[in-house]
Amino acid sequence: MATLQSIDFPPIESALDDPNGLLAVGGDLSVDRLLAAYQRGIFPWFEADQPILWWSPDPRAVIAPSGVHVSRSLLKNMRRNHYRLSVNSAFEQVIKACARARDDSEGTWITEEMMDAYRQLHDQGHAHSIEVWCNHELVGGLYGVAVGDLFCGESMFHQKTDASKMAFVALCKWLAIRKYRLIDCQILNPHLESLGVKTISRKVFKSYLTNIAPSSLEDANSSPTTSCAPPNQSAELDRKNQWRSLPWASTKELAQAIQ
Repeated sequence: MATLQSIDFPPIESALDDPNGLLAVGGDLSVDRLLAAYQRGIFPWFEADQPILWWSPDPRAVIAPSGVHVSRSLLKNMRRNHYRLSVNSAFEQVIKACARARDDSEGTWITEEMMDAYRQLHDQGHAHSIEVWCNHELVGGLYGVAVGDLFCGESMFHQKTDASKMAFVALCKWLAIRKYRLIDCQILNPHLESLGVKTISRKVFKSYLTNIAPSSLEDANSSPTTSCAPPNQSAELDRKNQWRSLPWASTKELAQAIQ
């Protein structure tokens, strides 16, 4: 296991077997370091009383956006409840709700330091959230980081039955439209497995990272812009514009699109 002295990470093949995937310790949660990590199939995960730990487990939980499984009961709930859907409308609320949900159940790794880091990623158009609303109440959602044609899911929560699943289905269907190749779900659990998430080897997962080399981060999935803003600001605007709205205003509309 390496101790980080620079922004570079060791090869993910050098991660430990026990604990599975532990690759490096230290560094910081700057935007540049986080993007460098996600480009290489690495993510941070640590408790409040620990140093920053970086992981790349084997196997890896993933799903192709078009491969999401929508059960009959979930589809029925989507039609019946008619929840409102949105994207990037309440990133702050979503990440705080994810932290609370985990804190209530098993202790949270979404510390204040982590939240600050992902707020910065969101402000620069890299981190995104999907929200599910019942009237004006946020009842479910998720957030993650987009790099190239890969979406790196971080956490989800629900306060109504199936609300986090509805957010995940909306994300998958949206990313399929946007031609994303893969969603990284990190570690498999029964909740994700019910949605069609499977595991692949680290070697196979690494093959999906070829389209998100550092030079392509600003350009992947972006459209030409006529902005007169400086290049960095223009790229940031492009990223944000791509995530401005979903094709469906509600879970009912999404369900109708699936049928």
